[in-house]
Amino acid sequence: MTARSPAAYNPMDLTGRRILVTGASAGIGRATAVVLAKLGARLVLNGRDEERLAETADRLEGEDHAIAPFDLSDLEAVPGWVKGLCADDSPFDGIAHCAGIQTLRPIRIFSAAFFDEVMRANLGSALALARGLRQKGCHADRAAIALISSTAATAASPGNVVYAASKGGIIAATKGLAVELLSDGIRVNCVVPSIVETELIERGKQKLTAEQYEHLRTLQPLGFGHPDDIAHMIAYLLADTSRWMTGSIVTVDGGRTA
Repeated sequence: MTARSPAAYNPMDLTGRRILVTGASAGIGRATAVVLAKLGARLVLNGRDEERLAETADRLEGEDHAIAPFDLSDLEAVPGWVKGLCADDSPFDGIAHCAGIQTLRPIRIFSAAFFDEVMRANLGSALALARGLRQKGCHADRAAIALISSTAATAASPGNVVYAASKGGIIAATKGLAVELLSDGIRVNCVVPSIVETELIERGKQKLTAEQYEHLRTLQPLGFGHPDDIAHMIAYLLADTSRWMTGSIVTVDGGRTA
């Protein structure tokens, strides 16, 4: 019997798989890109800032990665954009949809424009990407989508209603898309994080007192998360480790909802 090194077995191996990572210019998206590249994936990095996407690309292991600047809030244009990316290369094996916005605004100053901005960026973009991926020639025989929701959808906080609603929509969309895209061979799952220390959180920190910041930290028994904590789960959901999962809502929140 030939001895086999334990290091040779990696159920999360993504070698050769082509994956689109949105929101790849910073935070969870950038961390996800780095992790997926380490696992062997070929990446297409999306965001609105070409310079920051190039910075992410410089951090990636492996070769044959690409950047694709595009504003996903242009919902009607998304499917055609996805089609073009695949026509220029090959179908996608997966999408890690990490793009989105978080803006606090109390309901007393609610406006249609604000609603449209948040819903387009957080929920509409996910649906448009799903529409794009299911097109003929745009997805591999077995493909996967990993979406990101938030504990804001289930643990309310003041001034966060519209954002929470958009992230609640992601949870509902995950289940609906999982059923609708089953015949296309596309699995759809969702990660639900709590507060993760990203550049966005660091900017928000400047608006809080030390007591307010400490209160947020204590909401999570394991403290604030790191972008890698979410990136690792996204990798799991895109790899064969989750081949028997679709429509699943996976909470990664430092124990906040325990």
